[in-house]
Parts: sequence; structure tokens; C-alpha cells
Amino acid sequence: MDKRYEVFCLVDRYFYETPDRLSTGSGSDKGSGASLYEPAQRPVPEGWRTGRSGDWLHFTPVDDTGVPRPGSPPQGWKIHVSACLENAEKTIAKVWDHCVPRGIPFKFVPGPYALHLRNSKYAGRASSGKCITIYPSADEQLHTILRELEDLLAGEAGPYILSDLRWNQGPLYVRYGGFVQRYCVDASGVLVSAVEDGDGVLVPDRREPAFHVPSWVTLPAFLQPHLDARNATTTNDLPYRIESALHFSNGGGVYTGQDVRTGEKVVLKEARPYAGLAADGADAVARLEREKTALERLSGLGIAPEVRDWFVLGDHRFLVMDFLEGRTLNSFFAQRHPLISVDPDPTAVADYTDWALGIHAAVEEAVAAVHSRGVVFNDLHMFNIMVGPDERTVSLLDFEAAAHIDEHTRQALAHPGFIAPADRRGFEVDRYALACLRLALFLPMTTLLVVDRDKAAHLADVIAEQFPVPREFLDEAVETITGTSPTTRGRTPYVPVEPADWPRSRDSMVAAILASATPERDDRLFPGDVAQFSDGGGIGLAHGAAGVLYALAETGAERYEAGEEWLLRHTDPPPPGTLLGLYDGLLGTAFVLDRLGHTPRALDLTERVLGEKWQRLVPDLYGGLAGVGLALEHLSRTTGESGLRDRAVEAAQLLADRLAGEPGTHTGLLRGATGSALLFLRLYERTGAPELLDLAATALRQDLAKCGQDREGTWLVNEGFRTMPYLGAGSVGIGMVLDDYLAHRPDEEFERARAGILPAARSRYYAQPGLFNGRAGMILHLGRTTAPDAAPGHLAAQIAALSWYAMPYQGHLAFPGDQMMRLSMDLNTGTAGCLLALGAALGEQPAALPFLPPLTRPQSSPFTGAETTSTPSP
Repeated sequence: MDKRYEVFCLVDRYFYETPDRLSTGSGSDKGSGASLYEPAQRPVPEGWRTGRSGDWLHFTPVDDTGVPRPGSPPQGWKIHVSACLENAEKTIAKVWDHCVPRGIPFKFVPGPYALHLRNSKYAGRASSGKCITIYPSADEQLHTILRELEDLLAGEAGPYILSDLRWNQGPLYVRYGGFVQRYCVDASGVLVSAVEDGDGVLVPDRREPAFHVPSWVTLPAFLQPHLDARNATTTNDLPYRIESALHFSNGGGVYTGQDVRTGEKVVLKEARPYAGLAADGADAVARLEREKTALERLSGLGIAPEVRDWFVLGDHRFLVMDFLEGRTLNSFFAQRHPLISVDPDPTAVADYTDWALGIHAAVEEAVAAVHSRGVVFNDLHMFNIMVGPDERTVSLLDFEAAAHIDEHTRQALAHPGFIAPADRRGFEVDRYALACLRLALFLPMTTLLVVDRDKAAHLADVIAEQFPVPREFLDEAVETITGTSPTTRGRTPYVPVEPADWPRSRDSMVAAILASATPERDDRLFPGDVAQFSDGGGIGLAHGAAGVLYALAETGAERYEAGEEWLLRHTDPPPPGTLLGLYDGLLGTAFVLDRLGHTPRALDLTERVLGEKWQRLVPDLYGGLAGVGLALEHLSRTTGESGLRDRAVEAAQLLADRLAGEPGTHTGLLRGATGSALLFLRLYERTGAPELLDLAATALRQDLAKCGQDREGTWLVNEGFRTMPYLGAGSVGIGMVLDDYLAHRPDEEFERARAGILPAARSRYYAQPGLFNGRAGMILHLGRTTAPDAAPGHLAAQIAALSWYAMPYQGHLAFPGDQMMRLSMDLNTGTAGCLLALGAALGEQPAALPFLPPLTRPQSSPFTGAETTSTPSP
């Protein structure tokens, strides 16, 4: 699970939302003066300009015309001031009073909610602790500010800022970086924040949880003693040798090691003071102390690790525990779960059911033992359950949220798929998690219960259809989760309309999408993945307005004119920092605007892209040269701008040159060489040049070389630590372009690969519903493929199973996004992508992804604008 998503679940019940909307009065505390620190409510000083950016409030001195005063460089050594919730307001006030009279630019986190999130357990480690940023004009002023603020802030506590160099005992830290927002393309072809190197060239501004000095920068002499002090803290004198890191969070790390005195394996858990805050405000140190206390209470039970040691190193606390052999319960899913097969063997399904019921019984016994010592676990989930080497016995891990029953504490830290409602306290919290575990062992989709607990009954019905689980086992779980028994619940179907019921399902999804729209907002129009909150992410094809408007148009929905107007307003000009590519940026938006008839704006955006160093982009389809070439070639035909075709050919030549070098690290349609193959194929269809077909074959072979076969012979992308079937980064995306290639030239190797990939689109279970990383992508492929072994029943089964994820939104059909913790309406991860996939499979005029027109039924192609048949003609 991607921990970044949790912080985007704090504001809204249904959708991922940027957390700063609470602290700026845009959420539940709107209009509350208590949501902002006193300095943030002060009148703007004369001669100053203020503005909001994310969770920062900026203050900049300006001249009489409102232009920033000269003297502040574009980059240099900046000062960060760390603070805790308890002292942040007075710390900000002191810095304000120091900087404003001296005309020193600065910014700060304006409210306690935003600061809490910045210092929370799963906040970014590189930015944690930063409460205030100060921008000195030169090294001399840097030194002066540090000395003067040290006197003003002496003794104030704050989290250690990992990316910076600490000045004496804090709370002052320094780092070299950009003062103004500038961008460059990094080594992987992504647009990132930039600084100038010694030759005046923009290079990435490294933002990592470790201090470093750029190679062209000389560390000021007055900082050298502080760097020496930082480097003096080591683990060399400990009686433990750290061997590997198991996990990092903002609260610290978890490491495996060895007791050098005995040779025994141990686990060391680290806690950073004032960082890694839980919902109750407890920092990592307080939670580690709770864990130590809980484990000591449970000593001797054999269901948790024994405590070995406790020590302090460089202000960080460390708990040393026994190393437990085995694997966490979540890791057994890929190995044992029968529904990841195409046609699960009934015996395998029955065997898994017996194993899962046995594991649950063992976990219940372990939890009962914990309760027998008066301890509430408070954080039971599949990652905190260790299954022994015999794959039957269990132990429990991670007791930092645990508390004695007499403390009457509320649950402050929990996995989203197992977190109890606010009315559950004490042992009932653990019993709720045990109920969720009953469902998660069979369908690990309980994160959806945070959105709607009534989903539990629907999941239980699906499980009962797929596994021979005693119905009372499931009904008891549903009753614990929802608070109602099966006999008292109504019989109204949970899913508003079945996905297969087209066009009713289309109309319902469209209604959900439009009901979610927020045209009054500037950052996004439709709620989607957290990626839409990056610079310009709210306008693009993958996660923004353009992708949703495209899906609506492709599936025959009525035009959403207010949405088109929103997109036109927010591309005049586009947000600063918007990326350039097809799915991640300006060219995808231009493609959609042109399709909707807004060609002048499409050309404006295209001109912006061509004014950048687009040739340095990565090769891929998502944000790189393959997508650039396809979009430019398309726009050259629809607009008559022949120069765009020249640039498309230039993109293809760059890709051909790179194809002759070392293969890229990524694989699949969106990020791998398959995207390049798609461009070569489409250009071949325009020109008939056979060398383009040769290049497409070479690109496809590069990606196929990174595929492997599972035990059933299915072709999957092998990423080393996992195998991927999906449309975006898996084998099914490669299969889609193989279909297009084989329409032009026979190839036995490709025929075998296509046949081997087809079962990847037929598995019984996928973790998510989305287009590029879930079941909807399988529907799109099965509805389009010309593979000889494809059968209508395969497609029907996947469409029916899409309802497993379905949820009502204002009475309409909607789907969750990536991580399954909130609904999404975007193309890449959410309802718009499901809409497009169903439209491709069921629509009278089948819908299509850009540049992948239908192959089996006639349709007006989004690529050619002409009718396409089963064999695209050159």
C-alpha cells in the first residue's frame, strides 16, 4: 500500500483531497480563525506581498509597483526553522518580527493542521519538520540571521530536518536550493524543480531526506563545524550491527541486525523526537515507548516479540526486539490466493478456504491472549500479522498504537482497511479489525469500508459466490462492521446498476461524474488520483479534466459545456510547472481540446510544448517522445499544420536512435518500448514505409524480453519483485499493440506472445478496477483484441466482475481509484476509465483510447477520423 495516499483521505469522505484545504478554511473548519496561527491573520505589511502555495504562506518585499525588490537571488543557502505544534505559533511570530523589519523574504506553514500533516507518520521525510523557510540574500546575511535567530529561538524544540544541516542544537537548519520555481528535465525525462549548476545550466534541485552539498557549491566556512558534528554520530560503538532496512517512515526506520555479542538476529526500531505524529499528537518516541510497555506486558505469551534493549543515539530512541521467523500475512496473497488464476481449481479454492479459516482462528486466539493481559492492540491488519515457517502459527507485530484497556484511549493510528468507527472503543476496536480480516483474507478490498461500511455486505456476497465459506462466518463479520444483522438489512441491490446494463450503466456513471464536478475550483474540475494535485495535474489526460471530458465524448454522453469552459479557462495560460506529455501534460490536453473543437487553444498549447526542450523527454507514451510524436502527427492532420508532422517525424527518429542503444528500465504501453512501437505503427499506416514496421517489431521485442511465464504459462511483465498483467505497465498493454502489429505483418513469435498474454486479461481477481492498473484495462483489451482464442464469455465475465468494486455516489454508479481508499472520477484510475472500457466493449460506436482504435467493429477512429475496420490500412 502506498502510504502517501493516507494524508489525502483526511479532508473528504468520498474523494482524495489535498490536506491543506482544511487548514486554509476550505474544508470542515472553514471560517474558523483557530485554523490559522496569529501571524497568518496579521495584515500584510506595507511594501510586502503575500500569497499561498500548497501548505505555505509566502511573504515577499516588493517595490511601489508590486515587483519583488532586487537583491534576493534565484537560489542559495536557505534557512529552515523547525517547530512543534506546541511552539509553532510563537516561533513564527518571532521570525516574522525579525524578517519583516529587515526586508528578508520568508514563508511559513500558516496553521496547526497543515503542520501536523507535515510532521505526521507518513509525511514526506524530506520535508518533515519544516515550519518556516527564510531566503537570505548572501552567505554573510545567512550567517547573521542564523546567529540572531539562535538567540531568539534558543531551546525551542522541533523535529530534526533530515534534508538539512543543523545549526548547533536547532531549531535552525540550512540547505542549498532554489528560491524561485524553475524547472528542468531530469535524467529520467521528468520535469522537476531546478537550480543552476556552475556552468549556468539548469539541473534538478535534489530534495532527499539526506543532506548534501552540490558539487559546484562551496560550503561556507562557518557551516563546516556543524557538518563535522553531524558526521560524528555513528553506530560504530553499538553492540548491534545493522544489516538492512525493512521500512522507513517519517517517524524513523525499522532494521534487521545482529547482536555482535551473541550472533543472534534482532530487529531495531527507531523513533525520531517530535516527528511521525499520530492523530492524537503522539510523536514517534511516545509511540515507541508505548510499544515497549505493551510488549513487556505481553512477555511470555509467545504471540509477540520479546524486548531485548532500549537506547538513545543522536537524540533518536531505539527499541531492540527478537527477530521473528516467517512472513507477514499480506505476502501470502500472491502465493496462495486461488482467484489470481484464470480458471481456479475447485480443490485449490477449498484448500485456500480451509487455510484462511485456520489463520483467522489463530489470529483470534492471539488477540484473545493480548486482551487477557488488558492490552488493546489498536492496529490489527494483515501487515502486522506474522505467519510462521509452518504457515499455520501466527504472531503479532507493531504495538506502537497499543494501550491498556484502563487508559480508555481512542484509536489514533490504524490501517485504512481495518480502522474502526469512532464509536468503537477498547477491545471492540480489535474485534472490528478481526471482522474486517474475515473479509480481507478472501477479498482484500476492505479499504472501501472507510468510504461506505455498507460495502461489507456486498463484499460478503461476492466472497460467498467464490469460496465455500460458511455463511455465518461472513454474516457475523458484516454485523460487526455495519452494526446491523443480515435479517434487518434491506434487500435493495447495493450496486445502483450493473456495469453490463449498457447504456443505463453509462448514464449512471456520467451522472456520478457530473455530480462530483467542482467548476468553482481552480486546482481540479473532477476528483481523481492524488497526482492531480501536482503542478498542472488537474487539467491533463491521465488524472485531470481533459481525460474525463475525453471519456464522456468517446462514450456518447452529452457535452459538458461548463467543463469545457473550465478547461479553456485553466489553459489560458496553463498552470506553471505543467508537464509536456500526452497523458501527464499539455499535449494530451491539446489533443482533447482539438477533438472537442477548440483547435486554436490546442495549437497554443502545442506551441508552448515545442518551445521547450521536448527532445530531451523520456521515450515513453505517458509523458515522453512516443506520446509527443502521436499527438503532433494527429494535430498536423486535423489542423493542417504540416510543421507539426515534421516534429512528429523528429520524435520518431529520436526514438529510433534510442532503440539502438541499451533497453530502458521500464516496460509496457505507458512507460516502456511498446509506446514507441505504437508511434512507429501509426506512422507506418500513414506512409507505408516498411522500416517503420521493423522498428515497431524491435520495440515490441524489447518489452517481450522482460516478460516471463507464470506456473500456468501466462505471459506477465517481470519486475523482479512482482509480475504485472495490467494495461499500463503490464503484459496486456503489450498485447494490445501486438494486435495492431499483427494486422499488418504475420509473426509467429508475436502470435505466441499474444496468445500467452490473453489469459492475463482473464484472471478472476484484480486488486483495483482502474483502466491502466486494474480490471477495466482487461475489459478494454478483451473488447478490442483479435486474438483467435478470445471468446465473448471472457469479456462478459470481466464486465460482470467489475461490479465487485462498484459503489454508489449520490445514487449513481462510481468506482474507487488507486489504493481503493476513495472514489475517483479520472481516466487513469477511476470512473471515467471504467466508463471508457465499458464503452469500448458495449457501445454501439465503440469507444477507444487515443491512438488505439477498435479493431473488430467499425467506428469513427479518434486517430484517423475515418471508419476503421478489423485491419487498419496503411
